[in-house]
Amino acid sequence: MQHVTLNNGVEMPILGFGVYQIPPEDTERAVTEALAAGYRLLDTAEAYGNEEAVGRAIRSSGIPREELFVTTKLWIQDGPAEENTRRAFDASLKRLGLDHLDLYLMHQPYGDVYGQWRAMEALTREGRVRAIGVANFYPDRLLDLILNNEVTPAVDQIETHPFFQRSADHHLMREHGVQLQSWGGFAEGRNDLFSTPLLREIGRQYGKSVAQVVLRWLTQRGIVAIPKSVRAERMAENIDVFDFELSDHQMAQISTLDAGESLFFDHHDPEMVAQLARRRMDG
Repeated sequence: MQHVTLNNGVEMPILGFGVYQIPPEDTERAVTEALAAGYRLLDTAEAYGNEEAVGRAIRSSGIPREELFVTTKLWIQDGPAEENTRRAFDASLKRLGLDHLDLYLMHQPYGDVYGQWRAMEALTREGRVRAIGVANFYPDRLLDLILNNEVTPAVDQIETHPFFQRSADHHLMREHGVQLQSWGGFAEGRNDLFSTPLLREIGRQYGKSVAQVVLRWLTQRGIVAIPKSVRAERMAENIDVFDFELSDHQMAQISTLDAGESLFFDHHDPEMVAQLARRRMDG
């Protein structure tokens, strides 16, 4: 496994296992198999509803806690945001059965972002989380947060895949020491990703699948990836991407696939903002 070093010196695996949209009843088995395959970065969220199952898999694995890198995410909080952020963090930690987190991300760039961030900064000072970051922050919101707060986010987890490559976002993050982490690295198969002739041809040259080519493309750009699968053989395939390297020409070819827009939803769309703002977590 290769690692990236975050802006506070914490090391993070460049390839991990995500559990978005895995039902709670399937999550414990999936995470157990992922850990057996060699994954040590686990990515969940309060909004996914499967933190408890992730925690059970961690405990039953027997893997020392210091060998794992566990991420979860804070959903939008009602006021008072600082107090409720701390409550949400405590609830996530309890569901996971852990005494600290490696990375805590603000899931959406809405609500009292500054109140939530102040609470997250305090959690790092108390040693309860090793690094804090954000998700779904576009460059304007990310830079505003950086310029007006004490702690610069260590990570921004955003939609990043061959059809939405986020090169400008990546440049800004590198400039300010923020690690780009991809969600939706396979675009959930949209635009017939797995049948894309260019990606298939590149894979054929190395004896690799399209999924492996995409993960190699991401990690070779220095982007942390968290592919999801519920099949053990796919988990093993997805982590087997460190024995080949794409050429500069192949990287340039893949760059031509960029359409420059989301395949899922636009965080600048007022209706999307309203929809996310209305959602509340039960716990």
